[in-house]
Amino acid sequence: MKRCSTADLRRLEIINLCDGARLGYACDFEFDREDAKILALVISGSNGIFGIGREDDIVIPWHKVECFGEDTILVRLSPADMSCCMCPRQKGKRFPF
Repeated sequence: MKRCSTADLRRLEIINLCDGARLGYACDFEFDREDAKILALVISGSNGIFGIGREDDIVIPWHKVECFGEDTILVRLSPADMSCCMCPRQKGKRFPF
């Protein structure tokens, strides 16, 4: 078993296997406090110019993560999955699954 920290995960670029898109880097993680399990990776949306026009965060369900490499995290997100993963930044539950 190879162990890694959240700091290690934040340095890995996230790539979508369905279209080869470079999605970015995980800035946050969603955890289930009762089961102590990771539920999702969160990629922060860009702030736009002077904070105007902020893009939505991308919240990737943990079950969509295929594998971890030396430099990347590979995920499998169809176009329908991508539209469900776009979430405005807000407190509390942010993903629809």
